[in-house]
Amino acid sequence: MKKIVMCGCTRSGIEIAKRLFENEIKISCFVTLTPKQAKNANVSDYASFSEIAKKMKVPIYHPKLYSLKEKKDQEFFKKNDFDLLILGGWNRLIPNEILKSLTIGGIGVHGSSEFLPKGKGRSPINWSIIEGKKRFIFHIFLLKPDIDNGDILDWEMCDINSWDSCLTIYYKNEILTSKMLIKNIPKLFDGTIVPKPQKGESTFYSKRTPEDGKIDWTKNLFEIHDFIRAITKPYPGAFSYIGKKKIYIWKAQPFDLKMTYFSAKVGQIIEVMSTGDFIINCNSGLLLVTEASSIVKKNQMFTDNPII
Repeated sequence: MKKIVMCGCTRSGIEIAKRLFENEIKISCFVTLTPKQAKNANVSDYASFSEIAKKMKVPIYHPKLYSLKEKKDQEFFKKNDFDLLILGGWNRLIPNEILKSLTIGGIGVHGSSEFLPKGKGRSPINWSIIEGKKRFIFHIFLLKPDIDNGDILDWEMCDINSWDSCLTIYYKNEILTSKMLIKNIPKLFDGTIVPKPQKGESTFYSKRTPEDGKIDWTKNLFEIHDFIRAITKPYPGAFSYIGKKKIYIWKAQPFDLKMTYFSAKVGQIIEVMSTGDFIINCNSGLLLVTEASSIVKKNQMFTDNPII
């Protein structure tokens, strides 16, 4: 029987592992992070694999380093003679020494609003929503030491619609990535799949940090809405300041384009409803906030930086 190792440390990775298990694709080992390691690495959407590993009777290996560059970690892979490595939420490149130890290779997963090799790099879901893209393409490919550079095994496409957030695109990832793995892992095992090389010029998204979540109130209503839904939970979130207090806006929607508050400034809270929802005056319209990290008051102003 072929031996599969999954490197993963996110909720999506667990969901993909469950779907593989339900379709009789056995994972031989999970390589995952401890809560402390995940916190130190600022892993978004971290989830412990302990429960699913126990249910599936799969051993867990906690690496010395998230990068897997430690000699001990690389020796672990060589010692276990894994045939195939799959990723289940692992935001680091797999070292070439580990890839060379695999008899078949590794399967990477990457999504973009364009077909690879366009849209490589970090935070593609966030960037695609921020940029107002209307589709997202998930690819599975053979891993190489470079960034998202391997031959394509399969791809699936989905919408980015007006109701989507980064979280719902992750749901689509779980469904479509599982579908592709279930379809293509048996083909890899019996040698009946022909990977296709990427063609064309590569483009790359840049890395996003929690500090990049600051809302620019000079943007128009729809740009601000896209920005909020692009980096909401499980990401660090969009934020602004009232006085010196940092407030996260987790969920919002365009409220109205015709209602006007002529004396209101951009970024001003113009209404606070009995439910606690509140309305912000923006360029070109009004934004309704339905989930935030703090209670606010009418006429308070959101600003780009804290006012001490």
